[in-house]
Amino acid sequence: MVKTQQFFTTHRKAIVIVTTLLLVLAEVARFGGQFTLTYQVIMAIVGIIGLLPILLTAISSLQVRLVSIDVLVSIAVIGAFIIGEYNEAAIVTWLFMVGEVLEDVTLHKTRSAVQQLVDLAPQTALVVHQDGTTSQEDVDFLDPGTPVLVKTGDRMPVDGKIRTGTALLNEASITGEARLVSKQVGDEVFAGTILENGTVTVTTTAAGDDTTFGKIIELVEEAQDSQTRTQRFIDRFAQYYTPLVLLVAVVVGIIARNFRLAITVMVLGCPGALVIGVPASTVAGIGNGARRGILFKGSDVMDRLRHVDTIAFDKTGTLTLGKPTVKSLLVLKGDRQAIIDRAVAIEKQSTHPLAQAIVGLEMSQSLTPTKVTTIKGQGMRAQLGGQEYLLGNQQLVHEVVGTDQALAAEVDRLVAAGNSIVIFASTDRTALAIFAIKDQPRPQAAQALAQLRELGVKHLVMLTGDNAGTAREIAAALPLDEVHAAMLPQDKAHFIKNVQKTGHRVAFVGDGINDSPALAAADVAVAMGSGTDVAMDVADLVLVKSDLTRLVVARQLAHRTLQNMNENIVIALLTVLLLFVGLFVGYIEMASGMLIHELSILVVILNSMRLIKYSPKLDHRQFSSRETPVE
Repeated sequence: MVKTQQFFTTHRKAIVIVTTLLLVLAEVARFGGQFTLTYQVIMAIVGIIGLLPILLTAISSLQVRLVSIDVLVSIAVIGAFIIGEYNEAAIVTWLFMVGEVLEDVTLHKTRSAVQQLVDLAPQTALVVHQDGTTSQEDVDFLDPGTPVLVKTGDRMPVDGKIRTGTALLNEASITGEARLVSKQVGDEVFAGTILENGTVTVTTTAAGDDTTFGKIIELVEEAQDSQTRTQRFIDRFAQYYTPLVLLVAVVVGIIARNFRLAITVMVLGCPGALVIGVPASTVAGIGNGARRGILFKGSDVMDRLRHVDTIAFDKTGTLTLGKPTVKSLLVLKGDRQAIIDRAVAIEKQSTHPLAQAIVGLEMSQSLTPTKVTTIKGQGMRAQLGGQEYLLGNQQLVHEVVGTDQALAAEVDRLVAAGNSIVIFASTDRTALAIFAIKDQPRPQAAQALAQLRELGVKHLVMLTGDNAGTAREIAAALPLDEVHAAMLPQDKAHFIKNVQKTGHRVAFVGDGINDSPALAAADVAVAMGSGTDVAMDVADLVLVKSDLTRLVVARQLAHRTLQNMNENIVIALLTVLLLFVGLFVGYIEMASGMLIHELSILVVILNSMRLIKYSPKLDHRQFSSRETPVE
């Protein structure tokens, strides 16, 4: 039986074409007036061909104790055969098959966004060997550190960093934006992007399924197989609806003593549009999001995001760029350029974000420190030219500078202005300086937050582990309701749980490992694409481009997708209701009713396909900031 079902599924389109030609032939015979027997025979053949796949599916459903829609149709068609209505049986089964073909075509079209992504992923890379030669190799077998050559017009085969050359890249497959991006040596590149101009050698950081592109495909495929609360309701509805229609048909048949009427009730009661409407909307909505760099990990996320009324944001890397830069250098003792040279040389040994900010300064000479020691929570100690230097916070340099009132006053002033502080000091007390480092708000952050408020989000909150001064400085440029500073990871999670206890639906947006507890506690967890793998694994929604305006688009798309689902449900239920009314007042018969029923399926499918082209609107007005209290 399984092989027979597979045959009918594989050749469904061909069977529809054949049965359509047979129906045309039958109608020609009928209008000829001399071939009524031929007409009946052809109709019976079409009915049998159409009944077989429906009946096999019905039997499979009954074996698992599920009274499906196919059971309803099978009984109705068999009843039509019993009363000699071969034309009714043929038309009902043909329309049912046409509906399934339309469903397959629609789902294939709505899934095309994912397939297009899959097709964009290169399968091979041009690997550069130590002797300078190159060879084509499968990307799945490339290790991190492998150099690959990419030429103009090629797609980037791996995630990596440019080793040599410059590039003009189209990153639409990753970010959803078609504009070209210039890349230099040291810049990150992503698999699937197109090298529009230039030739580069890239050092591989991830290949195959481990690339950002590979993870996008995996997340979207998982999401499309998920179910919303609406979808689960429809599944349960169909489970109880079919037996109910069968019962109504039996009661109607007994009361009216009309077997044909009972069979017609069964046929017209099939809620095909209801069953296909929700998954079609789901797949179309998630595919639309994927093309825009918005990865919903399940359609249920859309349902939850639509009801969120409070959004909490991490600061660094979320509301800000996450790339601190040195805003000023205050030299209290020593030569300015010498201090920069020594500080950069020492901080090159560290991966801390503040250290990387200092490393970005320009050196006048190359230096190599020795005896480099990292002191957890304080900073670094190292030797250069026989002299020992310290780089870190006040606690680290206290043993060298002691209680320096001038230093303390300057540190307080810079911190109050929203800077993070790194103090440079030599142990011989001939050099002392303060690096004032500051992160910058994301360019579209204020616009995105203002639009989220317009879309119904009532409360916008910043939760940061940074000091109050820095938090206040960033918050002043953003339309936030609350700011909480100096928070540990568990404090953020605790805050979210307390807000939830008051009846609010909370989303949290973050990008780091330290954000994981808060992400896990939130009703909707949103990760920035530039964040850690841990944050993205915990998240329900990933913004690939790390652009907060994508969160605005996600909210709009979620609302539109759920609205589309509800429209489909209304269309389906109204169709069944009107068919029953028409049936009992004498205007609808089995064949005409089934035609209307299948047309409703087509309407639902076309309505779902509107989501594929749906384009959420972004407001590009400039939004004013306001002072925000820090708690």
